[in-house]
Amino acid sequence: MTTEKTSLTAGLDALIRAKPITAGDRAAAALFALDALANALAGRQSAPGRILTDWAGAEPRDSAGRAFVYGALTHILEVDDLHRASVVHPGCVVVPAALAVANRIGAGGHAFLDAVLWGFEAACRIGAAVGPAHYRIWHNTATCGPYGAAAAAGRLLGLDGAGMVAALGNAGSQSAGLWQFIETGAMTKHLHAGHAAAAGVNAADLAARGFSGPPHILEGDKGFFRAACPDAVPAAVLADPDGPWALTQTSIKPWPSCRHTHPAIDAALELAPGVNGRAIRAIAVDTYPAALDVCDRPDPQSPYEAKFSLHHCVAAALGDGRVNFDSFEAEARARLAPLRALVTPATGKAYAAAYPRAWGSAVRVTLADGTTLAAARDHALGDPENPLDRAALTEKAKMLLGHARIGPALAGRLIVGLLAFADNGPLPDLSPFVGLA
Repeated sequence: MTTEKTSLTAGLDALIRAKPITAGDRAAAALFALDALANALAGRQSAPGRILTDWAGAEPRDSAGRAFVYGALTHILEVDDLHRASVVHPGCVVVPAALAVANRIGAGGHAFLDAVLWGFEAACRIGAAVGPAHYRIWHNTATCGPYGAAAAAGRLLGLDGAGMVAALGNAGSQSAGLWQFIETGAMTKHLHAGHAAAAGVNAADLAARGFSGPPHILEGDKGFFRAACPDAVPAAVLADPDGPWALTQTSIKPWPSCRHTHPAIDAALELAPGVNGRAIRAIAVDTYPAALDVCDRPDPQSPYEAKFSLHHCVAAALGDGRVNFDSFEAEARARLAPLRALVTPATGKAYAAAYPRAWGSAVRVTLADGTTLAAARDHALGDPENPLDRAALTEKAKMLLGHARIGPALAGRLIVGLLAFADNGPLPDLSPFVGLA
C-alpha cells in the first residue's frame, strides 16, 4: 500500500517548501498582486461585476466567500495574468485566496507574498501536467486553481506536510470548470475563478482542523488525471525542482482579450502604421491549434465573444492602431466588421510545434495594390521573454483603477500600498471597494 509520502501532492509540497524565496521573488510577487487586485477593482464596472458586488453585499461573507468575490471579479476583464505552460490564470485564484486569509489572520506583506509564490507554484505545476487534451473541454484555471488556492491558504495557516497534502487532496476533489459557457458568452468563466479560490480556502481551513483528504488525488485510479486528463504528464508536477518560481515565468497581459489573441495583436499593431487606411485585400493569421480552438470567431455578437475572436482583435489592432476596453463594444464591432471579414486564421506549423512553451503568431496583410506586409511574434508582450517593466505595470494598474472609477489620488495611494507588500508593509482592506461588509 502506498503512503502519503509517496504521493505526488506530498512530493509537490516538499518541493515547494525547499525553494528559497528572495527579495526579488517577493518584489515580483508584489507586482502580480497589484495586477490581480487592480483587475478585481476594475471588474466591478461590468454587468457580471455589478451582479457579483450586489451579491457580495447581500449577506456577510466568510474568508472563502470573500475569496470567491475577489476571484470572480479579477477574471472578468480578460486582462489578468497567464502561465503559458499550464494555460492557467493563477493570479485570479491565488491572490484572492491569499488576501482573504491574510486579512483574516492579520498577516503581513511578506507572509502574503510568500503564500502567493507557493500558490502560483502549485497551480502551475499541476496545470503543466494535465496535458493538452484536458484544455479542450476543461478550463485549466478552474480545475488547477483550487490546488494553488489551497497551497497559498495553507502556507498562511502554517499547515505541515500532512495538512497540506490533505488540503491539496480536498481542493483537487473540487476541481471543475467546463468550456461550454463560451458558446453563448455566459458569465460562467468568472464563477470558475471564484469557485477555485473559495475551494482552496475551504480545503486549507478544514485541513488546519484535521479534516483528511485523499493523498493520491492526482495520480490515483479514481483521481484527477485519470478522470479528466487523457494525456497527462504526471512527471511534470515535480520536474525541474531547482528552477525559478512559476510566478516569475508567468505572463501579464497588456490588452483586455484572451491571451491566445495577443501575439497576433502584437504583430498587427506593428503593421498598423504601414496600413494607415490603405485598402486591404486579405489578412492571414498563422497561430497554434489551441488559439483556433478558443478564438476562431469570425462574427462576435458581444464584447465577450469579441475578446475571444482572433478576427476581431487583429482587425482592431490594424484598423485603430490600439486595443483597449472600447475595442470590443458594439460600436467598434460594427465599425470593424468589414475589416474583420478579411481575417483568415490558420495553423502555422512552427507555432504549433512551439506551443505551449511559446505562444506565437504571424500576421500577413495583402493590400489592394498587391503589396504584402508581414510581422511575427514568437513571444507576446508581457511574456517573460518580452516583459512589461515595473513602470508599465504601474501604468496598467492606473488604467485599470481609472476604469474602476477610482480617482487618481486614491488610485496612487492604493498602488503605493500594494507595492509596499514587498517591503513587508501592511495589507489594505479592499472589502469596501467590492461590496463586502
